[in-house]
Order: sequence, then structure tokens, then C-alpha cells
Amino acid sequence: MAKVIIVKSLEHEILKKFKEESEKIFDLIHTLKDNPSKGKELGHVSGIVIKEIRYKSFRLYFITEGYRLKVMSKEELNDLLIRFVRMSDKKTQQKTIDEIKQVLRCLGEGGF
Repeated sequence: MAKVIIVKSLEHEILKKFKEESEKIFDLIHTLKDNPSKGKELGHVSGIVIKEIRYKSFRLYFITEGYRLKVMSKEELNDLLIRFVRMSDKKTQQKTIDEIKQVLRCLGEGGF
């Protein structure tokens, strides 16, 4: 089972925007514990994979270690860390992806 972390700023944004529906979103996010290869791959930066999952017209972006995700079996995924970092709608999708890539290039995973 992989470990899922939600950045505090994203957690507050989800709670503020969705109110009652936020529980459904958090459940969707936590489904990655059992199925970490879920989501659409958007890009790579220094071995870190940027992926997204969708909820209605919103996209939730997360980062994880690409090499581990591809070569490990489900039983070996205990140490895999999935970190949710941003959320966007369809209009700001590319801008958000570019911001995530820029943070990873400059600061690495610790930038979130």
C-alpha cells in the first residue's frame, strides 16, 4: 500500500471550493493507496512523474517516483510516496502543469 500525502494548501483549497463534496474528492485521492498506477501521466522531471486524476471538470495533480512505480509489485509499494500538490480547472490546466515542473526543476520535491 502506497502512502498518500496531500499538501496543506491543496487540502484547504479543496475544502473551501467543494464544501460537502470534499469527502468524495478525498476518497478519490485515497484510492491511489491501493492502485498507485492510476491517473494520467503528464510529464517527468528528474525521475519524478507528474500525474493527474480528474473529478468533474477539475484536475488534481500529484507527483511520485517514476522508477519505483514501474518496477515494483503491489506488495513492494509500501515505501512509495504519492504527494498531491495542486488543483486546476480545464482553463488553467497547462499553466498549473508548467508551475509544477518549474518548482521541481528549481527546488525538487521539497518545494511543495
